[in-house]
Amino acid sequence: MGKVLLGSLLFACAFAGTAAAAPGGVSVHLDASAKAADIGSGKLVFTMANDGAAAMHVLRWQTPFDGVTSDLFSVERDGAAVAYVGPMYKRAAPGAGDYIELKPGESRSVEVDLSAYYDMKAGGQYAIRYVRDAQSALLEAQQASKAGVAATAAIDSDAVTLWVDGAPDAFDEAMSTQGAPGVLAATNSFVSCSNTRQTQLATARNSAVTYATNAKSYLDAGTHGTRYTWWFGTYTSSRYSTVRTHFTNLKSALSSQPYTFDCSCTDSGTYAYVYPTQPYRVYLCGAFWSAPNTGTDSRAGTLVHESSHFNVVAGTDDWAYGQTAAHNLANSNPNHAIDNADSHEYFAENNPARN
Repeated sequence: MGKVLLGSLLFACAFAGTAAAAPGGVSVHLDASAKAADIGSGKLVFTMANDGAAAMHVLRWQTPFDGVTSDLFSVERDGAAVAYVGPMYKRAAPGAGDYIELKPGESRSVEVDLSAYYDMKAGGQYAIRYVRDAQSALLEAQQASKAGVAATAAIDSDAVTLWVDGAPDAFDEAMSTQGAPGVLAATNSFVSCSNTRQTQLATARNSAVTYATNAKSYLDAGTHGTRYTWWFGTYTSSRYSTVRTHFTNLKSALSSQPYTFDCSCTDSGTYAYVYPTQPYRVYLCGAFWSAPNTGTDSRAGTLVHESSHFNVVAGTDDWAYGQTAAHNLANSNPNHAIDNADSHEYFAENNPARN
C-alpha cells in the first residue's frame, strides 16, 4: 500500500541520528542503534515527526504504530530483496478516522521487530528503508481527498543498516507448522466460526470458485475488452499472460486446496487478511460479515482478493483499495495493477458487467 500524508511531506530514513525532512513537513526516522540486549534481534525504532507549524495527518495503516499490517519497508540483504512474511489486509476505503494527527512539533515512536515480518532467517547485514513510490502516494492522496483529507506527498529515503543474527531453525519450524501447499482435497476447516458463519463461508468459497472460473475462461479466450483494460490497463501480451496465470492459480487453489477460515478477528474496518507465506489460511474480520455474498466488495470477491496474496498463487500486493483507486491505478500504472489484489477481485466480480 502507498503512503498518505496531509501537507507537503518528505519521508526520510537515516541511521541513528540523521534524518532529512522537507521544510514544514513530516520526517520519518529509523534508529537501528538497539539496546545491548537487542543487538542482532532485528529490532529498530521508527519515529515520525511533524516539523511544521500546522497539524498533519498520516494514514494509520501506513505506519507501524498499531503493528505492521502490510509491506511497509524495503528490506535488502546483499542487494537482494528480502521476502515479506507478515499479514496482508483487505480494508474498506479509508475514512477521516483512519488518519493519525501529528500536532506541530509532535513526534511518535514505536519499536519494530522486523524479523517478525521479513524473512531474516539467514542473518547478516540488512539495508532498511521506509518509502513508497510517487505513484502510490498520488493514489493514496486521491483516497484521502474522498475521506475529506487533502494530501500531497514528496518522497525520499535513505537506508539504515541493521545487523540480524540468523535463526534458521526457529524460522523454518514456524513455517513448517503452516503446512506445505499441494494438490489436496478442497476442504474447509474453521476456527472460532459459528455454524451460521461456517455455512456463509462455504457458500462464499463456492461463489469464489465460480468467479475465478469465469475470469479464467475470459482470459483463456484471449479477450481483452473493457473488462480487462478497466482493471488492468493497456493490453500487452506479457501483462495479459501474467494475469491469466494468476487466475489459473486462483481457480486451482479455490477449487482444490484445503482452506482454514479463522473468524476471531473483530476489526469492523477490515474485511480479511492473510500471511502470504501461509497458504491457505484466511482471517475474516468485521466488514466481511456485513458484505453481500456476491457483487462489489463481496465475501466471494474477498476470498479471491486474499487468495491472490498467497505467494504460491499470485503474490499480489495492495497498491490501491476500492474500485475508483483500482481503476485509476490501471490507467496510470498497469504494472502495479496486475500486482494489485483489489484489481483481481473487481475483475472477477465484474460489477458492473463489462465485456
